[in-house]
Amino acid sequence: MMLLQTEKALRLLEQYNTITILVPREYTKSKIKEFFEKKGYKVKKVNTLITKKGLKKAYVRFKEEGVARKVAEELGGL
Repeated sequence: MMLLQTEKALRLLEQYNTITILVPREYTKSKIKEFFEKKGYKVKKVNTLITKKGLKKAYVRFKEEGVARKVAEELGGL
């Protein structure tokens, strides 16, 4: 998993408690959610899409405030 640090990704992080990550194409929404819940974070919602370049992007929104920033720091992004 790789954290994206675009303007949109940072805005989502700040305003909506959501991280944006690139994941392998075989990962499902439930697999992504399970990954973060095993680490002790409560996930509210996971959205995925395939980019034009063929990469899979996931938007992971957390239930508790401020968790997205903590997760981003753990993934080595901020």
